Amino acid sequence: MQRVTIGVATGFGLGNAPIASGTFGALLGLPLALGFSALYDRVWWQAAIALLLTLLAVPVCDAAERYYGRKDDGRIVADEFLTLPIVVIGLPILRMIRQDGRVVEGFLLLGTAFVISRVCDICKPTPARQSQRIKGGWGIVLDDFFASLYALILPWGEKDLLERYVFPALA
Repeated sequence: MQRVTIGVATGFGLGNAPIASGTFGALLGLPLALGFSALYDRVWWQAAIALLLTLLAVPVCDAAERYYGRKDDGRIVADEFLTLPIVVIGLPILRMIRQDGRVVEGFLLLGTAFVISRVCDICKPTPARQSQRIKGGWGIVLDDFFASLYALILPWGEKDLLERYVFPALA
């Protein structure tokens, strides 16, 4: 069981990347976020599932922190990929790709959400930075949860910008 937990916590090895392990680990969240966007019109379901994934990350990250013996070891990336779907709540990315045939636009919006998520995680706006002081899995996960909430707000603005300026230029 410990082997499975550490496998999940390290993003099945992506957390072992020599640089930017959090970003490499967060890549695992992209398929989750894309699938998650299928429920774009069921925001409450998305919020509930996102909360469940976040809560799932806590014991996984806690166990990995104890295993590695270091506070928020860089190899632990479950917090990054399990909170990433938060940033696409309410965005119709999968519908854009599958039903509307707007493949480039859909993936551009997903990529934008990913980049914003990573920037918010690196910058750690309040209260993300302060939550890192909490011990164990909660401290590992809460900063990413708060950063994802900030990142949730920004893609909505980006969606409008992308639809107004970028997508017409691609046509």
